[in-house]
Amino acid sequence: MSADPGAKLAHSLKPRHVTMISIGGIIGAGIFVGSSVAIHIAGPVVLLSYLLCGLLVFVIMRMLGEMAMARPGVGSFTGYTSLGLGPWAGFTNAWLYYYFWVITIAVEAIAGANMLMPFIPLPMWALSALLIGAMTAVNLMSVKTYGEFEFWFASLKVITIVGFIALGLGYIFGFGPGLAALQAQFTTHGGFAPSGYGTVFLAIPTVIFSMMGSEVATIAAVETEDPARNVVRAGRTVALRIIFFYIGSIAVIQAILPWDTVIPGKSPFVAALALIHVPGASAIIGAVIFTAIVSCLNSAIYVTSRMLYEMAQRGDAPATFLHTSASKVPATGILVSGLLGFGVVITSVMSSGGLFAFLVQSSGATILCVYLLIAFAQIQLRQRLERKGEVLDVKVWLFPGVSYAAVASILAVLVMMLFSVDERMEVVLSGVVFAAIVIAYQIRARLGSAVVVVPV
Repeated sequence: MSADPGAKLAHSLKPRHVTMISIGGIIGAGIFVGSSVAIHIAGPVVLLSYLLCGLLVFVIMRMLGEMAMARPGVGSFTGYTSLGLGPWAGFTNAWLYYYFWVITIAVEAIAGANMLMPFIPLPMWALSALLIGAMTAVNLMSVKTYGEFEFWFASLKVITIVGFIALGLGYIFGFGPGLAALQAQFTTHGGFAPSGYGTVFLAIPTVIFSMMGSEVATIAAVETEDPARNVVRAGRTVALRIIFFYIGSIAVIQAILPWDTVIPGKSPFVAALALIHVPGASAIIGAVIFTAIVSCLNSAIYVTSRMLYEMAQRGDAPATFLHTSASKVPATGILVSGLLGFGVVITSVMSSGGLFAFLVQSSGATILCVYLLIAFAQIQLRQRLERKGEVLDVKVWLFPGVSYAAVASILAVLVMMLFSVDERMEVVLSGVVFAAIVIAYQIRARLGSAVVVVPV
């Protein structure tokens, strides 16, 4: 490992890697399994929930593209948060994001281990350790190795969804019961909105979390030759991907399956394929879900190591995390994040209803806080640049209305979660974590630690 704290990361990721990393971030186990919960809440009208959440994610990505093009070379989105709102916001956003993804390492490793346990006679913690170790090794090789793994992981998920939609359309319009049955799916069983249109909003907290992850592309773009343009490119196509992958597949599911037969926690993809009489449907989707889990675990280790590296550049984390290996990866950050993730796995064994439950719940709403800070940063930075008379190549449309609408939407989701018995504690505990990080920044500032501020 290099002893030079000034060593740089490699810039060997290609635009195709960034594109597929952003797709991989969008397509996770949330669509293959979590969509069952959303359908159960709202019925066919859940399509509007997916559309609204897709628009929000699209606007957030557009905000990141605007800031990246206005001030290229700042780093990932946490750098732009610092640029727009000040060093406290960059510190807070980075540590919130790091906290979220370290917990994700453990959650995904446990999910993967549970899928492997019927086939490999080892305890959950041992299988989790093997999965974390394998993805840690992938990340230690090189950023290009990580990019290639994510490229093929994402490709498999894309092929699965495209194949599912094509097969579903063939069933609906070709060899299935016909258009009369299609119409019946949306008019019987309570109609298009069986519990009212208000359920569109009740399903949003479930839907929005399944879509999060596209911002990982902004972190990966830092290790390309043209970071700003790759962020913009990923942002421009994210809406089309969400519309096609999410709305397309959920629409096909609901055209095939009566919505009230979907069981929360069970993949509606498996149920739809079983109805079409596809042999081995459960095994096929199970393999894809496992791939999605491993992909997310791989990305979680990547993201956490890059967060530590970027924070160390700004003085928000110890300088040791600037050290890179011969393959130009932040090896210290990769190893520390992998070990912390495994530590969280151990808490699930030793204190599943105590410390582990606290960690999982307290990370639940932190990603919404991250998005909220991004939105406020874009508003502040845009207003500052316009006062200077600067002409921006990439803009959020209808500013400031669209930007404030994004802020209002995120706040609305948090409020809805507060009124939900199942999700209230996530918001409260995430708020505690947010406050603790802000207090940590204030203590650090009072102690006179160096703060790197990028001029506007």
